[in-house]
Amino acid sequence: MTTTPAPACDPGGRRITQSEALELYRRCSVHELGRLAHDVTMRLHPEPYRTYVVDRNINYSNICTARCAFCNFKVLPGRPGGYVLSFDEIDRKIEELIGIGGTQILMQGGLVPSDRLPFDWYLHLLRHIKTKFPAIHVHAFSPPEIFAFHRVFDMPVSDVLLRLQEAGLDTIPGGGAEILVDRVRNRIGVGKTKTAEYLQVVREAHRIGMRTSATMMFGHVETLSERVEHLARIRDLQDETGGVTAFICWTFQPENTPLGRIRPLPAEVHEPDGKRLALAGAHEYLRTLAISRVFLDNVPNLQASWVTQGPRIGELALFFGANDMGSVLMEENVVSAAGTAYCLTEREIRSLITDAGWEPRKRNCYYELLD
Repeated sequence: MTTTPAPACDPGGRRITQSEALELYRRCSVHELGRLAHDVTMRLHPEPYRTYVVDRNINYSNICTARCAFCNFKVLPGRPGGYVLSFDEIDRKIEELIGIGGTQILMQGGLVPSDRLPFDWYLHLLRHIKTKFPAIHVHAFSPPEIFAFHRVFDMPVSDVLLRLQEAGLDTIPGGGAEILVDRVRNRIGVGKTKTAEYLQVVREAHRIGMRTSATMMFGHVETLSERVEHLARIRDLQDETGGVTAFICWTFQPENTPLGRIRPLPAEVHEPDGKRLALAGAHEYLRTLAISRVFLDNVPNLQASWVTQGPRIGELALFFGANDMGSVLMEENVVSAAGTAYCLTEREIRSLITDAGWEPRKRNCYYELLD
C-alpha cells in the first residue's frame, strides 16, 4: 500500500498559493508550521527587538443596527442599555491614557442610526480631540462604520473618508472583517458590510493615503479554505495598494453570544473529509497565525492576540509569526462582553517580550519606534 507523502513544510521563501496554504494547514504539524513562520519573521524582522503600543480602546457607542451573531456588546436602537459617550467622558479616557504614557486611541462603535448621531457629530468629535490632544493618534472607525456612514448619510465613500481625514482621523482599524467570504458574512453578520463593500472602504482609504490594519476572526462557521480565501483577499489588496500596516487574527469567543449558544455549530461547516470544524483554541490559533505569516508575504507586521489567548500564548506567538505584541489595551469591551478578559500592563508586556529573548520597544501606529 502506498501513502501520499506530506508536503514539504518549507516553500523556500517563495510566494505560496491558496492550495499550497491549505496543504500546509492540513498536513504539517504545529511545530513545523511554527518553524516555517519564525523563519519568515526573522527574514522580515532580523532586529533584536519586538514591539508593542500603548493605546486605549474607546467604544463611543454600543448602539448598533447590525445583528452579528458573534457579538454580545451591541444594543439594538431603542433598547435599554444603549449609550453614547459624551465628549467629556472621552476626554477623561484620553487623559488617563496620556497619564500612563499612551500615544493613540482605538475608537470604534456600533452602526448607530442617523437620528441618534448625525455625521457632524463624528466630525466635531475628531476636531475636538485633535484640538485638545494634538499629539494623540486617532485610529478609528472600522470599514463597516465607514460604509454605514456612506449609506446612512448618502455620501460617496471617498467623501466620507476625506471629510473624516480633514477633521483629524489618522488611520483606520481593520475591525469588522471577520471572514471576508459572503457565505460566512451572511451567516454571522446580518446588516453589516458584504466582502466587496468592506474592501471598497479599505481601498479608498489607501487611495487617499490613509493606512489601515487588517484582521480576521476565525473559529466559528468558516471552513479552512474560507480562512485562506480571506487571507488571499488581504494579500491581493495589499499587492494593489500597499496600505496595510499589520495583520491581527484572533479566535471567536463564544460565551454569552448568540452564535456561541448554537450547539452544535452549523452542520455545513466541515472539511472535505466530512469532519466538522471545532471551536479554535490555542493550538489552532498558533497554526492559523503561522500560516498567515507565510501567506501574507507583503504585510510587514503581524500582532500577537494575547487578548483572546492569554499572555503565555501571546508570548509563544512571537515564535509563530508575530513580531509585535499589540497593545497594552488600557480598556477593552467587546471581547470581554463575550466572556474573555485578559489584561496586561505595559510592564507585563515588556516582561513577556524580554522573557521570549527580545528587547521590548514601544512603537506608534506606523511601527516607528518611540524609545
